[in-house]
Formats: sequence, structure tokens, C-alpha cells
Amino acid sequence: MTDNPYNSMLHQFERAAKLLGYNESDYKTLKYPERELKVSVPVKMDDGRIEVFTGYRIQHSTTRGPCKGGIRYHPDVSGNEVKALAAWMTWKCSLVNLPYGGAKGGIRCDPTKLSERELKKLTRRYTAAILPLIGPEKDIPAPDINTNAEVMGWVMDTYSMFQGYTVPGVVTGKPLQIGGAAGRLEATGRGVQFVVERFLKKIGRDLKDVTVAIQGFGNVGSVTANLLYNCGAKIVAVSDISGGKFCSSGLDISDILKYTEESKDNIKNYRNPDAVDISNAELLELDVDLLIPAAQESQITKENVNRIKAKYIVEAANGPITFEADKILEERNVPVIPDILANSGGVIVSYFEWVQNIQFLLWDEEYTNDMLEKIITRSFEEIWRLSEEKGVSFRVAAYMIAVSRVVEAKKIRGIFP
Repeated sequence: MTDNPYNSMLHQFERAAKLLGYNESDYKTLKYPERELKVSVPVKMDDGRIEVFTGYRIQHSTTRGPCKGGIRYHPDVSGNEVKALAAWMTWKCSLVNLPYGGAKGGIRCDPTKLSERELKKLTRRYTAAILPLIGPEKDIPAPDINTNAEVMGWVMDTYSMFQGYTVPGVVTGKPLQIGGAAGRLEATGRGVQFVVERFLKKIGRDLKDVTVAIQGFGNVGSVTANLLYNCGAKIVAVSDISGGKFCSSGLDISDILKYTEESKDNIKNYRNPDAVDISNAELLELDVDLLIPAAQESQITKENVNRIKAKYIVEAANGPITFEADKILEERNVPVIPDILANSGGVIVSYFEWVQNIQFLLWDEEYTNDMLEKIITRSFEEIWRLSEEKGVSFRVAAYMIAVSRVVEAKKIRGIFP
């Protein structure tokens, strides 16, 4: 990865801190993660050979509560990436006012080349390696890229075996049968939907008259596409790691979902006479009303930002726009709804799941979705008001809110000893 996502995070964070009038001594500790654990994860493969994978669990801040953050399996996982993602989780939780700090984990691997048995061994050994850091009162992992409810079930079971009793609250995003929350699977995409609807209403646009391109068709991208499509949006382009499809009159998202779910195949092989093949890079540069990057970080950079034609951008992925590119979009007056709000639905409903687990409660999906919309809407309104009051971008406003809450909490607690 040519762009260091941690540097982008630091630029965004420090800009907000300075606009808030803080001295560096007020926020200096937040420039560094509290803990960084790098682990070797040996796995006996199906053919008998031993492979050693590299894993990470990084905790950025526990100032406002236990850490929260996902675990991803990807060939590009690195220390800097995980550090940035952990910090973004701190700001995300603070922005939506959850009593959490930020963490993130990952294993450098290609899960598509591993059998289910190998994935299970990898997960269990990784869980054992990060065991000193995690727990329902310390650090609560969740799914991320290439991990899912099943993987979280393996993490929970491994942790529980070491404790000697079942501990459902150690992870969120679990299967419903072992303490998962109704609505958690769709939560991030549903949060994106709520943000898109709220933003368009503010600027006087009707969702049905807006063209949309979505980069990324994993859990977040596919759920977002489906929810917006069902609300009448014209989705003209979608893509996954293999490439994408474009249709100026609009794609049939329900048909694409049916194809990918039933065939377990990539979007590239989906056939529709009206749809043409495009690359992920081409999708980003389409002339659409709304662009939703829902893949990985650092997709819009200083190299391609001047070719971005979208009128509005909603960040469903974490850090899809680098700091340099973000400045250029800001100068061009392209509204960007930042990731720490747009994709916060996942951690909000993860919080609901954790609350249910530690208090032995059970909420229905309707109540969960209502509470999610309430928190997302409140946070959106706070950002909108501050953006107008201070004359700053939505991202800067979001960071000002998030950073101020963490810094003020740090001031109250002080520096130990």
C-alpha cells in the first residue's frame, strides 16, 4: 500500500485538535496506540506442512471504556493499517457517544486459499495468542474483512474454553444461537442507508432521482446496495475484488445478489446484456451523483482524485480517501460524509449486542433498528450543525466532536501515575 493510513489518521486528528484550541500536551498521548501486540500464528495445514502467519491486535485508547474493533483476514494486513483502523475506531465510538475506545486486529493471510479446517485452526490459535488483551470488560473483537459470524463463534468458543465457562460478551457479530444480536449482520449497511437518506433530505434531493455507484460488494456494500435499491435508488454500478458492472439505466441489485449468493461467484462473471464490465478504478471515476466506497482504505488518492466526478461521497469503508485527496475534494466543495459516521452502524449494533450479553437481555430486531436510527440521526445532526457553525467540512466537524470527547475524558482522568 503506497499511502500510509496511519499518517492520514494523524493528519485528520491533529487538524481537529488544533481547531479545538488544544495544546499538543492535551492530546499527545492519543497520537500513539496504548498497546501493540504482534503474534506469530503457526498452523498445521491440511497437507501436513507448518505455516506461520503474522497477526496483530492493537488497542488505541481505553480512555472512554473497553476497546472495540474488528478482526480482518487479508494478504495486505500490516501494523500501520491495523494502527490506523484502531484509532478510527476510537473516533467512531466517541463520535456516536458509545462508552468504548478503539482497537483492531488482523492476520496477514489469504483466506480464499485456506480450507475451513485451516481457518478454524488459524482463528483458534490467533485467539489464544491475543488472549491477554481481550475480554468483555477489556477488548471486544467483531467481524471485519473476510471474517464473519462463524469466525466470531470460534473466537468466543476458544476464549470460553480458557475461562472454563461460556462468555458470549467477548465478541460481537456472533451467530444468533450463541448470543448474537438480531440485525447485526445488516447493521453497517443499514447505518449507511440512514446517513444517505438524512443527507439527501438535508440538501433537497430525492433518493429516487439519484444515481449511485458502490465500490465493494462484501457485507457492507451488498447490504447498502440492497437497502438503497429497495428504497428506489438507481444503482448504476457495483464492484467487488474481481471488477464490476455498469448500467446507465440501473442494475437489478436483487438479481446480482441472487447470483452471487447462489453461485458463490464474483460480480465479474455475472451476465446481463445491458451491463458492461468496468474496473474498480473506473467505478470510482464514474459521473454519478453519489459514490459509496465500501471496499478498503486508500482508494481515492492524490493520483486519481482529480478524476473523481461524483457530486457527493459517503464513506462506507474505513479510510477510503487519503488525507491529500480529502483536501482536494474539500477545495472542490465535494461533500464527503466521513467513515466514522457513515459506517458506524456496525459498532453501534455491536454495542447493543454486548449490552445484551453482559446483562442477559434479548432485544428484537425492530427495537435494535429503531435505536440504531436514533443514534445515527443524532450524530448526523450534531455534525451538520457544527459544520455550518464553524464553516468546516463534515469530516472536520466529525473529528472535532470525536476528539473533544476523548481529550476531555483524558483530562479528567489525568496521566498515571
